[in-house]
Amino acid sequence: MDWTARLDKQMADYLPDVKLLREEPMAKHTSFRAGGPAKRMAFPEKGEQMVLLLSMARECGARPLVIGNGTNLLAPDEGLDRLVIETSGLSRLEDGEEAGTILAGAGVSLARLADFACKRGLTGLEFAHGIPGTVGGGVCMNAGAYGGELKQVITGVSALFPEEGVQFLSGEELAFGYRRSFLTERPEVTVLSAVFRLVPGDPEAIRETMRELMAKRKASQPLELPSAGSTFKRPEGYFAGTLIDQCGLKGKTVGGAQVSEKHAGFVVNRGGATCADIRELIRQVQETVWEKTGVRLEPEVKFID
Repeated sequence: MDWTARLDKQMADYLPDVKLLREEPMAKHTSFRAGGPAKRMAFPEKGEQMVLLLSMARECGARPLVIGNGTNLLAPDEGLDRLVIETSGLSRLEDGEEAGTILAGAGVSLARLADFACKRGLTGLEFAHGIPGTVGGGVCMNAGAYGGELKQVITGVSALFPEEGVQFLSGEELAFGYRRSFLTERPEVTVLSAVFRLVPGDPEAIRETMRELMAKRKASQPLELPSAGSTFKRPEGYFAGTLIDQCGLKGKTVGGAQVSEKHAGFVVNRGGATCADIRELIRQVQETVWEKTGVRLEPEVKFID
């Protein structure tokens, strides 16, 4: 009996209420709109279900992959022989125990979180309003934009460790850096929820800042096409998009993948792009920029297998 049969039986016995899909296309669950089918995809709605699901995955010999909105992932065309766990159901969002704090589940979108804070007259998350990710993924990679980063507002997270169980990690223990954290190095650890500490502000001023940042984003980024946001991390002392543009790569294509004509820092899916197209275009951009400038571009996109 392979892992899928074992998992199907375990879920039927112990998690019958959790939605489980078979051979589900990853293209439906990643912002690149590319990627073949995952053997199994589960949709827990409670932290307890997530804990049990991950425990069953280990017992069945499955390789779990926890995802949010899939906004920074590139899945292979041949599919994944894995259990993909989609966290949108972990959507708890409420005031924290202390004044000025918010508790958010891993599946809460950063846009919804920022809007929730605004309605409560709490400032500090305006930068996150246009980031197309979730709390779980955002914490792992210390998501940021326009001078703001999640590390500035996170008190800590509840995370599930495979052996130790659920633990609370403080902001200091998360060891945030540029587009990384302690969790980046420990992919087996799963974020369940996070606590944010903000400061009082004027709701209308907060809303106006969010409008301004969104307008700036729409004017400069190719939001109308599937992508994973900024394709490359910012190299020290440079801007990836500027380097790519200076190397004459804006508009370069491989199959259905293209270096955006609007912002060279984005690789977009012009239609029908495969994972192979996107990876090859990323490789060619890295090679050309290195040859012409001596700067190595590191992908911000996570390649999964």
